Amino acid sequence: MTSWRGRPLTPTTSADSSGSVTATPILDWHGSDAERLYDRVLLAPEAPATPTSFLRTAHTCIRREVRGVYALDDQQPVSTTIRRGRGSCSQRLAVVEGLARRHSIHTRVRGLVLHGEFWYPRFRYLHGLVPDRVLLAWPEFLVDGRWLDASDVFDSGDCAIDAEPFANCGEETLFDALARAPINWGGRSSRSCLDLSGFVAANLGTFDSRDDLFGTYGQTIVRPIRAIIEPFFSRWNAR
Repeated sequence: MTSWRGRPLTPTTSADSSGSVTATPILDWHGSDAERLYDRVLLAPEAPATPTSFLRTAHTCIRREVRGVYALDDQQPVSTTIRRGRGSCSQRLAVVEGLARRHSIHTRVRGLVLHGEFWYPRFRYLHGLVPDRVLLAWPEFLVDGRWLDASDVFDSGDCAIDAEPFANCGEETLFDALARAPINWGGRSSRSCLDLSGFVAANLGTFDSRDDLFGTYGQTIVRPIRAIIEPFFSRWNAR
């Protein structure tokens, strides 16, 4: 069912990637749909004057315009996600990355292998269908000469000690949770409100783009299985 079929997933290099602002098959920010969304971000009342405020405004606009679903294709182009108005957490994060590159903000991703149990609360009666390991592309952004984990960008900066844990069920998705509290996968974030490090099976390092990550390791679900279940999952609202 998975691209790696039980084989271990290990880093291919120890070097950090330099990232890029160029368009890719996934991050096709030069498309008309992406351009229109980019213009709406620039015209938002929040008036994104700095790279960080632009990224936060982009995240807010995407939460409003692209509803969360359980789509499976991690290599779906950003333009398709915007046009359909729906996408998975991975696909919506890709939209943020695409808009960031359009705004001349370098992006890269960190490859995280998560234990499948992380998704059990969302699929309470389908545990047997959840892969034992899931590959996640977690964005990082180059702001003022420093790479920032997505958690250091999107939250409000107020890290309450009593922050509500992320349950990975209900209407709040991982993409939504980014806006209310930092997420810690294992030391990259400067704050640690929502500690999800216990779900990380492996850290594969950084890649210039999610295209490179999935090109190296493959997607979690193999293409034949995705072709069968994607039409249903891509319309199943995250809730």
